[in-house]
Amino acid sequence: MIFCKTWSEIQTMDRCNRVVLDVLQRLKEIVAPGVTTDDLDRKAEEWTKQAGAIPAFKGYRGYPKSLCASPNDVIVHGIPSKRALRDGDIIGLDYGVIIDGFYGDGAMTLPVGTVSPAAEKLMKVTEESLYLGIEEVKIGNRVQDIGHRVQTHAEKHGYTVVLEFTGHGIGRRLHEDPQVPNYGKPGFGERLTDGMVLAIEPMLCAGSSEVVVEDDQWTARTADGSLAAHFERSVAVTPRGPWILGETPPPAAS
Repeated sequence: MIFCKTWSEIQTMDRCNRVVLDVLQRLKEIVAPGVTTDDLDRKAEEWTKQAGAIPAFKGYRGYPKSLCASPNDVIVHGIPSKRALRDGDIIGLDYGVIIDGFYGDGAMTLPVGTVSPAAEKLMKVTEESLYLGIEEVKIGNRVQDIGHRVQTHAEKHGYTVVLEFTGHGIGRRLHEDPQVPNYGKPGFGERLTDGMVLAIEPMLCAGSSEVVVEDDQWTARTADGSLAAHFERSVAVTPRGPWILGETPPPAAS
């Protein structure tokens, strides 16, 4: 079932996502060779509590940490550890919080030190595909219009999109209907309506999109060891266009 939110509820979700994006931005400033992913996890939790919010992922379906930290060929759900980041790594950071019973969710992939041109391009194209997908968030459009835009941009640059994991609705639960795949056909899927909030999250791979999940039941890697990148924003469907929660003001009347 799809739950549409009131304007007041969307404003609460905007507050959630402001905290999410603030934490991610602050993590960006400390990502460097030698920093461990456990260090990043501790700082994320500390800053979230200081902001009066609750880390959303810790304990969710048994997940043991507050942050998902996914280096190099890890697509999503990397568990922070004592592993130190190395010069040339890329690191995907996925984070969520809860405020007044509502969830916020966002992600970005960052370079560690100096990375290869190939890694830079993968991150750039993945982030571009996120914002191209967001352009399709309009009342009357369909969910697969978003995925089609993401997939078209990814494949134009020689990348693949992950099929096993998708974006999702978000609100009082971290994962709500509908699923928002990073592929699709224009005009297919659920119709977008006023008050829907979607977590749109392209996951692009430099090689095959085949996924393997490690024995910890969380860490999802590319099967061929190729690099992967991940960006995410929570976006509200409004009569005036997409509202990127935590990042932009509500869309103005044209």
